[in-house]
Amino acid sequence: KVYQNKWENNHSKQFNWGLKNLPITTDWIFRLDADEYLTDDLILEINNKVPHLKSNISGVVFERKMFFLNTLMTKGMLQMNMLRLFKFQHGFCEERWMDEHIILTKGESILFNGYFVDHNLNTLGWWIQKHNNYSIREAVDLLDLELNLLKPVTEQAEQYALSADAQSKRNKKKKYANMPLFWRSLFYFVYRYFFKFGFTQGKEGFLWHFLQGWWYRTLVDAKIYEIKKECDSDKNKIKHYIQDKYNLNLNQ
Repeated sequence: KVYQNKWENNHSKQFNWGLKNLPITTDWIFRLDADEYLTDDLILEINNKVPHLKSNISGVVFERKMFFLNTLMTKGMLQMNMLRLFKFQHGFCEERWMDEHIILTKGESILFNGYFVDHNLNTLGWWIQKHNNYSIREAVDLLDLELNLLKPVTEQAEQYALSADAQSKRNKKKKYANMPLFWRSLFYFVYRYFFKFGFTQGKEGFLWHFLQGWWYRTLVDAKIYEIKKECDSDKNKIKHYIQDKYNLNLNQ
């Protein structure tokens, strides 16, 4: 069966609609994007471990690794651990414009050894256009950290926003947000490409860390600069500008 719901330009809202409205009968939910897959080792680990987890474990965290130009990026990367497997009615997707994650409302999580892979097979031009679209959403997230633009849109999200986990994630991102525009993207690229040995993966490594670590984040900063140049720090002006120029309604 295929279920449809009106698309409102918000991935987390769509996912949470599915959790609430679909006739789910399984004990566990696995969130997996169309360009992601599990390695054979991870599938084996899940089959062996999940049936024997303690009753207080409601979520499982896995490392995500990235393919770029058909090359697995192993150098220069910060480890990306994500909660993707969780018990039904024990979690939801946080309401954010970018990098939304699954949040547990009950129980605890555990980290498995295996990893899953993000391996998009589209062209480099498609990847660039995708990240151009992502950049305004990331700009909104960073502006929200600075100016408190957004409010939680559900009671569940509001409760999570006050939790220690949410504050910890917010504080980590604030460290980046508090660095000066444009310089922070340069520092991030240098850290990944040189100090984390991204240069050891040849042309693919350079293109990945340059495009994803420097170009993309510089584009985010450029859009923040553009918005502030037009609106200063006036929150209402910023919201109207983003809706008018980028078709994103921040009052949803």
